Amino acid sequence: MDNTLSWNNHIDTLMKKLSMACYIIRNAKMYMSALSLKVIYYPFFHSAMIYGIIFWGKSSHSSIIFRIQKKKAIRIMEGCGNRVSCRNLFKKIQVLPLTSQYMLSLLIFVVQKKKFFSTNNENHNIDTKQRNNLHLPQANLTIYQKRAYYSGIKIFNHLPLEIKDAAGNQKKFKNALKKFYTLIHFIQWKSTLVNRELCTV
Repeated sequence: MDNTLSWNNHIDTLMKKLSMACYIIRNAKMYMSALSLKVIYYPFFHSAMIYGIIFWGKSSHSSIIFRIQKKKAIRIMEGCGNRVSCRNLFKKIQVLPLTSQYMLSLLIFVVQKKKFFSTNNENHNIDTKQRNNLHLPQANLTIYQKRAYYSGIKIFNHLPLEIKDAAGNQKKFKNALKKFYTLIHFIQWKSTLVNRELCTV
């Protein structure tokens, strides 16, 4: 983040790293299958893409990174042209789109930092269906609503009850997420928290 609270510098640096990763994947494509290329994709592309994603993943710049992921990395791995939809390609090679990874990272962040969150029943005594949901603070500023803390609460509260109940055990929670949120679930999830452009695969 620069002195204007913008992610421009981070995105510029990230674009260069991802472009280099795509170059490496393209060269390896001649000798490896699409599934085998995941061995290269995760350490070179994925690890760079997800760095700090809970902070910048909802910014307007995220659409730039998503285009690199789907139009370059994924299509290179599958050897497909620009007219081929990436929806089935992501599912085929079992790689999460940027939006999905953003939501997954946020949920893991919430569970790992659960001591900083409180439930509704800890803030009032009213017996409602949402009493065990995380308490969502009032926020009128859009910039606050885009923060990891606020967005994480909203996404967590939309989880099925059986997954929220597993939040006390990080390993169990992660396994429950991976089991329930298959790739197609992530793509089809119409979350109001996520930029519509990012949801279009």
